[in-house]
Amino acid sequence: MSAEDLLLRVDRLVGGRYATHRIPAEMRAEPRTRRALLTVTWWLVAELVLAAAAVGVAVDIHDRGGQVSGIVWYRLVVIFALTATLFYFVWRAGLGFYWAYSRLRLFSIVFPVVALATSAVPGLYPSWMIVEQVLFSLVLVGVSLVLSSKHMRAVFAKPRPVPAG
Repeated sequence: MSAEDLLLRVDRLVGGRYATHRIPAEMRAEPRTRRALLTVTWWLVAELVLAAAAVGVAVDIHDRGGQVSGIVWYRLVVIFALTATLFYFVWRAGLGFYWAYSRLRLFSIVFPVVALATSAVPGLYPSWMIVEQVLFSLVLVGVSLVLSSKHMRAVFAKPRPVPAG
């Protein structure tokens, strides 16, 4: 089994009924589409750097004998996992998969809401983690704005249902 066969299986799992729908190659190659996906990729690189910095802060606090709660460590792992997932989605969207664009756009809207809501819970996170979560949210809002542009919504228009039969 080739790597692409394995990835297509993953696509079928996470892509649902639109797992195989791809936008035409000329739409993928359009400069505005490529520029938008490149911009999103750079936003995600910033997200990864931010996540790495947060881990560095937590490790530094721990190494100096400070207390880092389990929920903070858990959230740091989740942020890395989410960012890796978003990189997968932007890569597959770049290959024209509608489902990947759709998931990327959805998660770039939902994740900031969750991050800000959990940051608002008194005493859940230390102040440095709250700042990190606000920055995490701002980066994803940037991703959401790029993906929600008129051009990107037109390029990745929702596929029409295939008639049963």
